Amino acid sequence: MKIFKKVLLGLLLIIALVITTALIYGIYSKPKYKGEQQLANIQKETTVYFDQFGVPHIYASSSKDAMVALGYVHAQDRLWQMELMRRIAPGRLSEIFGSVALKNDKFFAGIGIEDASAKAIAKLDKNSSSYQLTISYLDGINQYLAEGTTPIEFSLLGIKKEKFTIKDVYNIFGYMSFSFAMAQKSDPLMTDIRNKYGMEYLKEFGLDSSLSTTKIKNAKGKVQEYAAISKSITAILEYSPISPFIGSNSWVLAPKKTKNGKVIFANDPHIGFSQPGTWYEAHLVTPEFELYGSYLAGTPYPLLGHSREYAYGLTMFENDDIDLYQEETNPKDSNTYKTPSGFTAYQTLKKTIKVKDSADVVLNVKITRHGPVVNDLLDGLHSNKPVAMSWIYTQQPIEILDAFYLLSHAKNKLDFQKGVSLIAAPGLNVMYGDAKGNVAWWATGQLYKHNEGVNPNFILNGATGKDDIVEYLDFSKNPSAENPSWNYVYSANNQPEPVDGFLYPGYYLPEDRAKRITNLLDRKSNWDIAAVGNMMFDNTSTVSPEVVKNLLSNLDKKILSETQKQAVAVLKRWKGSNNLTDVAPTIYNKWIYNYLKNTFEDELGPEKFKIFLGTHVVKQIIATQIRNEKSLWWDNVKTKNIRENRSQIISKSFKESIVALENQLGTTVENWTWNKVHTVEHEHPLGKVSALKGIFNVGPFEVSGATEVINNLFFDYTPDGIYEVKGGPSTRRIVDFSDVENSWSVLPTGQSGNPFSAHYSDQAELYNAGKFRRMLLNKEEIVRTSTKLVLVPSKKK
Repeated sequence: MKIFKKVLLGLLLIIALVITTALIYGIYSKPKYKGEQQLANIQKETTVYFDQFGVPHIYASSSKDAMVALGYVHAQDRLWQMELMRRIAPGRLSEIFGSVALKNDKFFAGIGIEDASAKAIAKLDKNSSSYQLTISYLDGINQYLAEGTTPIEFSLLGIKKEKFTIKDVYNIFGYMSFSFAMAQKSDPLMTDIRNKYGMEYLKEFGLDSSLSTTKIKNAKGKVQEYAAISKSITAILEYSPISPFIGSNSWVLAPKKTKNGKVIFANDPHIGFSQPGTWYEAHLVTPEFELYGSYLAGTPYPLLGHSREYAYGLTMFENDDIDLYQEETNPKDSNTYKTPSGFTAYQTLKKTIKVKDSADVVLNVKITRHGPVVNDLLDGLHSNKPVAMSWIYTQQPIEILDAFYLLSHAKNKLDFQKGVSLIAAPGLNVMYGDAKGNVAWWATGQLYKHNEGVNPNFILNGATGKDDIVEYLDFSKNPSAENPSWNYVYSANNQPEPVDGFLYPGYYLPEDRAKRITNLLDRKSNWDIAAVGNMMFDNTSTVSPEVVKNLLSNLDKKILSETQKQAVAVLKRWKGSNNLTDVAPTIYNKWIYNYLKNTFEDELGPEKFKIFLGTHVVKQIIATQIRNEKSLWWDNVKTKNIRENRSQIISKSFKESIVALENQLGTTVENWTWNKVHTVEHEHPLGKVSALKGIFNVGPFEVSGATEVINNLFFDYTPDGIYEVKGGPSTRRIVDFSDVENSWSVLPTGQSGNPFSAHYSDQAELYNAGKFRRMLLNKEEIVRTSTKLVLVPSKKK
């Protein structure tokens, strides 16, 4: 017994020591939100007030001092995230994660973002304000890197600190731009379907934009297997430690649509969830400048922002800015490939990827006149012909640093529009509203045309030149609207109307959100911030009840069990809401999954069907394909001498769904509530390790919302009937110019990326409940309610 007591006492002492060490480390590692800190690169004393949610309000005597301070405080909250962000584009994740990240590194190192960054930097005007202030921001990051506390992730992974450079900034913008692109996710799959079954099977997929019925109003008017490309690139983005951009909502109400006669601006960019979250908010005030912005880690200018004079934000345009080309290697000389003028040599580029605890991997990238050959950059692509990727971002001048500097420092609407025009890629819907009553929307991107008849939804012919780009359009031809007569602008990633008769090809999302937004906005003209806030959390689909009506009308109701009858009754009453205690969404989404599976998987096979579920196409076709009694897809090609029809597939899918739900949730239909199957967990890269999950992850939470409602908390369709939210509104922002000092925002988790900070997850409950916090601009209130960190110039020795 004495030995047992001694062992127990020893264990308790060890546990106490571990807990004490952890507490001391946690206190030591917390960001510094008050006191005094010397900075080598500021000229005069600069004060940073951290409000109750950890947002820094920086008051400086010059813009350079403000940017140094921003870099410093941004790094103390998000240095780990900055480190991840700068490593993706050059292919340097394997240095810290090992071979598990090698797929990501091979692909991104090969597609040329880092090389494009170097070319852009070489052309920069080193005397320009955008460059000089970027250097000041980097100075702040690097001082924290050198003197601040080391993030726990650096210690756990053994990361060696390296100074941040302007190349890192450009590489971060490059990754962000690629995550907006969509062609690589669907073009290869569409090519496979066409090659195997013919164009008849693709008529219902809306590749001619015929499914985009709710369009954004302008104020202007041998079979190769390619699906492996879709699969590989989707997996790379999905399992990246930094999540890709997905969609977004925004609407800007002109004075005639608001109760107080002032512009109200709303924006919620949809991005894959991760922890830390995407945006870091900061408020900068200098004698010549003031802006409250949302920043990507490691970037000096906010992609979203507002001041007392104007507000701006963005959604994804979803335009096509990537083309895939099938090249032809010379059968007599594998070092050359066919062009319209004859055979020419591949360019080759050697990349070395360092892998933690393993040998370096040498990558030899072949490059054609269209771009890099992706075959050797992706797993599972076994085509005997090379496929090259042509991407506008790496081919056109990259002026994105100057662009976002102008957006965040604009003096007027024309100044702002100039910044918009500089963005060749990614394609964005840039939304704008100001204190003078102007509202506007401009689509960014270097748009272009092919020859008539060329369909960029497929892999194109690279050898003949007939599928090449033939014309680049002037920015004046980009879709836009300024102060339209209908008194608002909006975007929900849906397709804009034609400009000069040209309907720009892209990967637009279905009309669900667009239809709901326009229906709500058109109904009234007395909007205030509270009503806009409620609308931003709206969980209702106007399309889903119509889909249900079509499903039920084709359901064979002759022999239904009691549970099936109850489920039908629930669906008949459904108005399209997706609230926590609703039952209909649980039934609806299970039925939709089984309908898709029974309709498309027999032709596509399990692997390609899974890829198909992840494309914009599947979202587009659900509402329309169900209405088409003669669809070729109804027939199961695996059943011989039997031709299935719509009613059989829909009825089979319904009965399978109810059986599955009974097994999953029990036989009481009223207990099949949405909150039991629709949850979110914000996952940190280290949270994949079970022992670290509780420290780094935030959640899980039961959440309302769904795919393609305004509160777009989206998920993958999976056989198990569990809808784990992959992403959604990365911030919800509302700027009301009738009371701009009390505009609203909320983040999915918190402002800080440091797990020991009080602001790591302190907004999660607000966010999940559809509530907001204020974005403070009033200095008197900021001073009164915040902690104070004084940054002073380092004393000269």
